[in-house]
Amino acid sequence: MQSTIGARPEVVGAARGLSHFGEHALGWVAVAGLGAALDKPRRRQWAGVAVGAVGAHAASIVIKRVVRRPRPNDPSVQVNVSTPSKLSFPSSHATSTTAAAVLLGRLTGLPLPAVLVPPMLLSRLVLGVHYPTDVLAGSALGAASAAVLLRAEQKFGEK
Repeated sequence: MQSTIGARPEVVGAARGLSHFGEHALGWVAVAGLGAALDKPRRRQWAGVAVGAVGAHAASIVIKRVVRRPRPNDPSVQVNVSTPSKLSFPSSHATSTTAAAVLLGRLTGLPLPAVLVPPMLLSRLVLGVHYPTDVLAGSALGAASAAVLLRAEQKFGEK
């Protein structure tokens, strides 16, 4: 990955931007906050996006601390961004982005998971901070987290 698209400075710059946006799910919280401010009739659903992204991120942190898989550490891998921990599995960026994309897609009717998730997953590999299995597991966890939130919303919204 790093020897192909990751060798281009503009790709690394974009990947760093995605990394900063996704750090601790804060970019997704900001998007949800903006949506709630501008779309008052659906404020509760926008809040659900923030809760879903943060909840998924929290779940990934718990799993990271249990699994304790170290980040890639090989002379052939160039690390292009700092990380808050040395733990790799699962990718918290992939987890919160997938959860947010699923919830935002449901809210807006747009195919956001297909648009938002692949660039975030690829960015983690370009930056040299995750293995492919880290981002795939993170994405699966994010999708599962969003599904749990949507089921709870349906269950409690019906009563």
